[in-house]
Amino acid sequence: MIGRLNGTLVHTEIPAHLIVDVNGVGYEVEVPSSVFSELPELKQTVTLVIHHLVREDASILYGFRSYPQRQLFRALLKVNGIGAKSALAVLSTMSSAEFSQVIQEQNVTAICKVPGIGKKTAQRLIIEMRDKVDVDAITAADPTAKPQASQFGKNTEAESALQALGFKPQEASMMVKKVATDEMSVEDIIRTCLQLRGQG
Repeated sequence: MIGRLNGTLVHTEIPAHLIVDVNGVGYEVEVPSSVFSELPELKQTVTLVIHHLVREDASILYGFRSYPQRQLFRALLKVNGIGAKSALAVLSTMSSAEFSQVIQEQNVTAICKVPGIGKKTAQRLIIEMRDKVDVDAITAADPTAKPQASQFGKNTEAESALQALGFKPQEASMMVKKVATDEMSVEDIIRTCLQLRGQG
């Protein structure tokens, strides 16, 4: 089984596929978009921690920035109804710190923002991850985790409130990202978004 790759990045494909050349052998790897966005330029050295998934019809490599990030991916795979595609989508949508906050707050709305995950699956994911996985330990051990969990929670709450006030989901998300700062409360974010919309 392959657990780590260190080689030359020779090819990338959007949304999140790449090829790493290791001593003349090109390895195809799928990565979360968060990893994809931080890749070096082509022909530069890249190091990825690998989850090697072997099936009857395929052998697939999934790449991550750190061992804790891979640990979180593997924990997600153990949740009923979450396959590799959905687990990758979770890690593409939020950081480890944000995911930890979502689980602690039992924020179903935030999980439902992940492509391919509906309300029932989101509820199951929260219950199983909360009971079976020490998400805080994974997050604390992950040097790549972004300390933006509380802001993520505020943004999600503001987006939900704006949708209830008639905003379309995409409009609410874009508006919140545009105006939100660490110092603002949920109410401040909502008020500012409404003011901007009124000006438009």
